[in-house]
Amino acid sequence: MGQYQPAQLTSYNANAIARYYSLRPWLAIARSIKIVWFFAGFILGLKWDEWRGETERNKFKRAIQLRQILTSLGPTFIKVGQALSTRPDLIRKDFLDELVKLQDQLPPFDNAIAYRIIETQLNASVSEIYSELSPTPVAAASLGQVYRGRLYSGEEVAVKVQRPNLRPVITLDLYLMRWAAGWLSPWLPLNLGHDLTLIVDEFGTKLFEEIDYINEGRNAEKFASNFRNDPQVKIPAIYWSYTNTRVLTLEWINGFKLTDTKNIRAIGLDPEAIIQIGVTSGLQQLLEHGFFHADPHPGNLFAMTDGRMAYIDFGMMDQLEETTKETLVDALVHVVNKDYNDFAEDLVNLGFLTPETNIAPIVPALETVLGNAIGKNVKDFNFKTITDEFSELMYEYPFRVPAKFALIIRSLVTQEGIALSLNPNFKIVEVAYPYVARRLLTGDSPGLRQRLLNVLFKNGKFQWQRLENLIAIARTDNNFDLLPTAQLGLQYLLSDEGKFIQRQLLLALTEDDRLHTEEVQRLWNLVKDDLKPNRLLSVAIGILTEFSRESAAAILPTATHLVSFGKKQ
Repeated sequence: MGQYQPAQLTSYNANAIARYYSLRPWLAIARSIKIVWFFAGFILGLKWDEWRGETERNKFKRAIQLRQILTSLGPTFIKVGQALSTRPDLIRKDFLDELVKLQDQLPPFDNAIAYRIIETQLNASVSEIYSELSPTPVAAASLGQVYRGRLYSGEEVAVKVQRPNLRPVITLDLYLMRWAAGWLSPWLPLNLGHDLTLIVDEFGTKLFEEIDYINEGRNAEKFASNFRNDPQVKIPAIYWSYTNTRVLTLEWINGFKLTDTKNIRAIGLDPEAIIQIGVTSGLQQLLEHGFFHADPHPGNLFAMTDGRMAYIDFGMMDQLEETTKETLVDALVHVVNKDYNDFAEDLVNLGFLTPETNIAPIVPALETVLGNAIGKNVKDFNFKTITDEFSELMYEYPFRVPAKFALIIRSLVTQEGIALSLNPNFKIVEVAYPYVARRLLTGDSPGLRQRLLNVLFKNGKFQWQRLENLIAIARTDNNFDLLPTAQLGLQYLLSDEGKFIQRQLLLALTEDDRLHTEEVQRLWNLVKDDLKPNRLLSVAIGILTEFSRESAAAILPTATHLVSFGKKQ
């Protein structure tokens, strides 16, 4: 790697990048001067407007100036602008309207260069590959631009072509970001900057994955496989014969960006219903599949005319371990149920606190922060509130942000930001908690069963109110059917694993020296419309029959052996 050149680097390597630029300090100095010059001029302009009382008159001029600065500084800064464009609660509207243009209204690069890249990558002329190709790009983004075309086989396609000279620009910015992260860490709140360089490294790794279009195509197919049974989510097909590292050919999606509410309503769709699909599918990615889209800005999400929501960009993705998914479910349940001690343990398990941390003094602080954020009603919860409250805790307690969670937080914040731009009163927990409730009630994995039991039993006592709340919340989805849950519950109770729970339930019915008939009656009133006696009886007979077969199958070898032994005697 001694003769490393930025354009030759195929994956992110912080040490190789540092070696290269440490031997060429003039490149880093020149880039730093440009960045500081642009932003210093912008900040001075804002202050000048403030001193002269012209802030309101010049606000649109300054918004355009900020967009132009980010565009001039290239892909790394454009991505920062894209993230900010989804936060109407952080960015004032005049800036927001301009930053939104960074999603797919960037200046395109020269058409002749794009065509040359296509021909070089695919080893054929454009006219040999596509029967039609738009003469100019239909969209230009931070890393590439998109053409609308058609294959000779008739399929309408989007052709994504990467910007030239991308790797040298990205590597230099990542080198400067990493240097700045190391320099800033001591000045940040306690432990906030502890792993700041790791967060930059995570971002760099993902950015290099994003500029490999073969990797993006594989991501799209894996993502499509995860949602193959979901009729509400669309993922475009990849045409591998016309795809390479810097050219990606995929199915054309007809639709409108999620923020284009005027056109979405014009085709008879409810923007909030589409957003609900987006948030629910985002939760499925994090808590169910573990493979999630880390860059869900409005330019990557489309409402289709048939009511589906489509994802169109799969460059920045990440994978969660099974234990992390389950701990995230735990964390959300513990927050909603106000189990702050358990939530502190979740933070340790997720890496926000080290295992050596004494959580005893942190629990009351979490109770204060989350109590204020959630308020008397869980519907008052949002990530912006939590972020503001937690920033104060960083000064007093050893919290840190694990590198892996930088992308998760970004994904969640972006999704909430899109929803807030459509509905300022949107609360993500209104969607998230019903999803988690349904997941707990219908999950058939040992991990999810254990988590449901953890919710329903606390300090050895059965939590009747929690079960009522879970069922009531899960049933806010009109498509939720309680019968499969009852079926899973009966199967579990009849298994060896469920014998302990049989005893616990019997104790629950008689705890505190009384029969809990009132609680049972309330539960029955809640579920009786779903659990008609004939349906429930049919399920019970089926389970008992299966159970009998399994018991017979287990007994049969022993019986056969005994009969055989008897004959010999």
